[in-house]
Amino acid sequence: MREVFISERVILREMEEKDWIDVHEYASKEMVCQYQPWGPNTEMESKDFVKQVLRDAKREERTRFVFAIIEKENERMIGAGEFNIRDNRNKSGEIRYIINPDFWGKGIATEVAKHLIAFGFKQFQLHGIYATCAPRNIASSKVLEKVGMTLKGRMREDLLIKGGWRDSFLYSILEQEWKDNYSKIL
Repeated sequence: MREVFISERVILREMEEKDWIDVHEYASKEMVCQYQPWGPNTEMESKDFVKQVLRDAKREERTRFVFAIIEKENERMIGAGEFNIRDNRNKSGEIRYIINPDFWGKGIATEVAKHLIAFGFKQFQLHGIYATCAPRNIASSKVLEKVGMTLKGRMREDLLIKGGWRDSFLYSILEQEWKDNYSKIL
């Protein structure tokens, strides 16, 4: 499966080996990974990430899809969007996204999240899709709310990061909610 999504400002395409350079540009910055259990990345860690993405893409029963976010205007990779099937039996998936800080505040994460949600519901007929974010990451919380996700709760100390344990907000959207309110967007 070679997925490509095109919207007004961005193209989402599956990652390629050469993308490690652009991944490293943002993944090596402290401000990008401040809420993450990884980073700032070394060059080798950025290369290893892309290599793992490529290995996961070749799995027979694939559950992970990582897309390079390409800004249409300058054809530059500016981030990554990820969709994971988390539970086949219960039909649930998860979305993630990360954007180069040069492009923060422009609505790109919202655009990407909409595509990832649509991909999960259309391609895999899931019942629900969820996402998590750090409670202090107000921008990411706003993105998840804009795409129709509902705050389900706070998971206490569920992620070990550099500074210790971090709480996570858990957001979700159900297939019927998406169909009723957001499916016409894409």
